[in-house]
Amino acid sequence: MQRRDFLEHAAAGALAVATPAASSSAAPKRKANLKLGTQHSTADAVLKTMAALGVNNICSNLPSAKMDAAWSVEALTKLRERVESFGLHLDMVPLPLSSAYITRNENPNILLGKSPERDREIDNICQMLRNVSRAGIPAVKYNMSILGVVRTESTSGRGGSRYSTFVYSKAKQDPPLTEAGPVPADAFWERITYFLERVVPVAAETKVKIACHPHDPGMPPGKGFRGVDRVLGSVAGLKRFVQIKENPYHGLNFCQGTVTEMLQNPAQEIGDVIRYFGSRGKLFNVHFRNIRGRFLDFQETFPDDGDVNMIQCLRAYKEIGYDGMLMPDHVPRIEGDEGGRQAFAFCFGYIRALIQLVNQEG
Repeated sequence: MQRRDFLEHAAAGALAVATPAASSSAAPKRKANLKLGTQHSTADAVLKTMAALGVNNICSNLPSAKMDAAWSVEALTKLRERVESFGLHLDMVPLPLSSAYITRNENPNILLGKSPERDREIDNICQMLRNVSRAGIPAVKYNMSILGVVRTESTSGRGGSRYSTFVYSKAKQDPPLTEAGPVPADAFWERITYFLERVVPVAAETKVKIACHPHDPGMPPGKGFRGVDRVLGSVAGLKRFVQIKENPYHGLNFCQGTVTEMLQNPAQEIGDVIRYFGSRGKLFNVHFRNIRGRFLDFQETFPDDGDVNMIQCLRAYKEIGYDGMLMPDHVPRIEGDEGGRQAFAFCFGYIRALIQLVNQEG
């Protein structure tokens, strides 16, 4: 899905849905510091290109899929210093909890709920947070996904490009269950809560923000997909998630594209969702992308070719004082565009221009 590499290659989401009472009120308003970011390779050639394009804040690629020397304080410090040598800032690193399908995930037992294996995996995650802190890196991102990113056949987009697409009625649920077996909502929430109870205190102790990506895409509540109820695939679910083990260092890798996929009327609803989580200080990173469609039936488009007004979204981020990165993700495929380089370059320029526009407004 082009998440990690640049050069190298409805109810479920309705805001009116009933949710538990918020455990924290809106945070004090901050001054916005909108940053163009990326989450690509940290190869020297890529960093040089990012500096030239004005992409000054980055999330690195995964240091290592296991707890080894790449996660040492020394190695992480060297990574940060090398990024800084190009005039860039290393804002975030990914944990080995990816969006991959469960059997390809680096720490599967956390999501399978298997003890004591998950305890050892969580211990490693906690040590990674301690080392990240000591290396001077302020945040990490992660996923809690069993299904991975689910899509149906791509569809034609602007100029013959291909848009990643999901239509629930066309999605093949074969085999009907994953290796995880049936995972109803209560079981999934238990595994998430078990993880957060152990990890959030370490994040707070080390002052490292931990940013979780929503489930992509959301599925019908109670029905799910292949036996898995995607509890982080709705706005109500994300509200519940940030209230578990409430802490300023526990929040979201807010994929605007994924969140709009949860909504029945994305163009009208997304602004209020941004304000809800942003005013509570729960937005730690933003995947700034657009879609055409709605819950269970959508295409991932170029940022200027979807249903959502991206300028209005950026104004909402500024309004709530968002001070993190805004980055492209899941770019359309263009014939001959190896690794999505041209598509990403277009998105970088588009986001940079919008940031300049909104920053110049009153």
